[in-house]
Amino acid sequence: MTFSPQSERPSRKELGRVLFEMKAMSSDWAPTFAAVDRAAFLPDLIWPWDMETGTSVAVDRTADPHGWYAAVDSDQPIVTQWDDGEHSGTAPGRVSTSSSSAPSVNYGLFQDLGVDEGMNVLDVATGTGETAGALYHRCVGSRGRGRGRVTTIEIDRTVSMRARECLHAAGLYPDVVVGDGFEGYAGHGPYDRILATVGLRESPGAWLSQIRKGGIIVAPWGTHYSNADAVVRLRANGGIALGHFTRPVEFMKIRAQRSPRRPHAEYVPAGTFGSADTSATAVTESEFLTGRYTALPFALGLRVPHCVQAVADARDGARPVWFYGLGDRSWACVMFREGEETRVWQSGPRRLWDDVEAAFRWWRKQGRPTHDRFGLTVTPDGQEAWLDTPGGSWPVGSASRRSAGAPPAARRPTSGTGPWTAPSAPRRRPSGP
Repeated sequence: MTFSPQSERPSRKELGRVLFEMKAMSSDWAPTFAAVDRAAFLPDLIWPWDMETGTSVAVDRTADPHGWYAAVDSDQPIVTQWDDGEHSGTAPGRVSTSSSSAPSVNYGLFQDLGVDEGMNVLDVATGTGETAGALYHRCVGSRGRGRGRVTTIEIDRTVSMRARECLHAAGLYPDVVVGDGFEGYAGHGPYDRILATVGLRESPGAWLSQIRKGGIIVAPWGTHYSNADAVVRLRANGGIALGHFTRPVEFMKIRAQRSPRRPHAEYVPAGTFGSADTSATAVTESEFLTGRYTALPFALGLRVPHCVQAVADARDGARPVWFYGLGDRSWACVMFREGEETRVWQSGPRRLWDDVEAAFRWWRKQGRPTHDRFGLTVTPDGQEAWLDTPGGSWPVGSASRRSAGAPPAARRPTSGTGPWTAPSAPRRRPSGP
């Protein structure tokens, strides 16, 4: 095996210590962490992603090697491609479309996967190649003599080719395939494990036919409602797979399940806001907007189908929250205002706020369940969510894999469209904890 001499740098050792302390990485993964250096898979120009602010600033190894290694050896995601490769320059693009996951997320996924030497593994979304390299080191061994096999699939040919080069330069030789990971890769199945490092809104039925009975599928999963995903760990059994969610995450979505953007004005044309039905709610802002990585937005996504939430900035003590229907032009707006009654506007075939408020009250009645109390069942015909046990499940997700989402895209307030609109749908986030 050949490795970068930088793999012994102090900042990398400190990252390993941090991962152990936060229990993101178990001791049996230490040899893989030591052997598979993130730095060996990243390009010179990277965009470290600030999870708090949702912003990125370019770092170039040729101009700032110390800053580059500091970013590489931090526990944060790093964007490596914008706008499906159509982006150029150092300023961030519109949408992050390939990245290196935060190390704590990667090693947490490995622990959920329960992968070991000799296993046959499918890695969906090759990206930089680091995940495939770590799986290869684990399953096949440092000298490539083990009985295991790792196949990694990536839809972007350019990304795939670069990952292959980096893997081979590091002495790691998984099978690198160009293709749509949603369809899996039947040619090397059946698999003992399938790992996706890209967010899903619908779990692929094709994977069910490619996983062994008793095999494990691990993937970030969420709904159109928000960016609030969670890792799901599914065990396959006779054409179905089911299991609990383990922890919250945020991931960019698989290309087949991205939501196309449509302007706010298509939902609320100028001059029509005043004709909406109005009411009030006792729900307060502090109760409803619980923050990132909390369970409520994830639970609302499970309970309110085909709906997107967009939270606007607070202004002069008031904050509007918008809801947009998928497949129709239903919309709702809730205006939270300090010290005043919360007003509601709704229009269209669905009363979206009524649905959201009912889901909110259901969640509270159930004891405000956290992510790990929810679970998912996947069959060739669709998927169902459940709380605690599969007995009381309900259908979730899109009617088809190529869903026609319609999140808002208005960037600034528009005269006649009601309270200030939410900002554009955020850049698709690289993987963070």
